[in-house]
Formats: sequence, C-alpha cells, structure tokens
Amino acid sequence: MKDLGIDTHLQISPYQNKPTQEGLYQHYKAIAEAVDGDIIIYNVPGRTGRNIEAETTIKLAKDFNNIVAIKEASGNIEQIRKIIDGTRDLDFSVVSGDDSLTLEIIKSGGTGVITVAGNIDPKRVSEMVHLSLEKKFEEAKIIDDKLRDLYKVLFIETNPSPAHYALRKIGIPVGSPRLPLVDVKNETAKQIDKVLIDLELISKN
Repeated sequence: MKDLGIDTHLQISPYQNKPTQEGLYQHYKAIAEAVDGDIIIYNVPGRTGRNIEAETTIKLAKDFNNIVAIKEASGNIEQIRKIIDGTRDLDFSVVSGDDSLTLEIIKSGGTGVITVAGNIDPKRVSEMVHLSLEKKFEEAKIIDDKLRDLYKVLFIETNPSPAHYALRKIGIPVGSPRLPLVDVKNETAKQIDKVLIDLELISKN
C-alpha cells in the first residue's frame, strides 16, 4: 500500500477468533508499530463477532499517534459518546459507520461518516453532514429524514448487494457483487426502485 501512495487505511478488527479486549489492543498495536501511515480503526461487531469497547479505543488513541480515527458501527450511541468524551483532547476523530446514526453522532461531537448511502445520493448525504458540522441540526434533520428510507433499503439484504444494485440502477456500472454475495432478489429490487424514484434519483418509467 505504501508503494501505491496510500498513507491512511481502514483496519477492521479481527473476525472469527473473537479476541479479548487485550487481544484487540495488541492487534492494533502491532499494526501501528509496523506501518508508517495513519490508521482508522473499524469497529463493526455485527460482522466480526466482537465489539471494541470504548476503553480499548481510547487507550489506543492515547498510545499511538498514527491511530487517528475510528469508524464506529457498533450501533451503541452511549459507547460512541464515551469514546468522543475520552478523546476530546487528542487529535482523534470519531466517525459514524451507520448512516442512520450520523446526525446523532455529529451532534455528540463526531466528525462525519464513512457512508453507504453517500455512494447512492452523495449530494444529500454531504449536505446533511456539512449542515450538522455547522450545527444547523434542524436543517440537517430535514434531509436526514428524507434519507431514512434509503438507509433502510440498503440493508434489507446483506450490504453491499443492495448498494451494487442501486448504483447500477442510477447508471454507475459497478457490476455484480463477488461471491459469496449475490445480486438482490426481485422483491428487494422493487423496494430499492421505489426509494430511488421517491428521491428522484431515477425516473418512474
């Protein structure tokens, strides 16, 4: 990655082996000490089977200057607020890993989102995030409410299969997902179509 000029990378926590919190700490410690670039921790217990607890994240942020952020997809807003509070004095960012929680996380002190919905409707998602960062929360909520159905429909089957379908539908030729993921069912496709029509991202006919 360094040879390609990549200097910041997202590192998902280990899956399958269900490490302890100490194991998670040592895992990220080994990465931080082995690479020159900046590291964004990715906490997504729904996919890995293990949550990175707030105390572990805070300790990593304090101990390693090149651990610069966390993408938090635990869905636990209290945990996320605890991380934000524990890293306020550090050069460390907490970003949403759940589109549906982005507004709430930014209101709590987060700095943005690594988004799924933003691939489909980047204009609205970007506008919502920027309004939130400007503390124009009422205006941001209007857009966020409009995007709620998109957030939902992109996960009615395993992500990123719905996103692949939606991107193809709006004219971005990303192809089909690779196995073991497959294209969405016809019924799912119809639900996605309806949301895209409602958002005026595609025409009805």
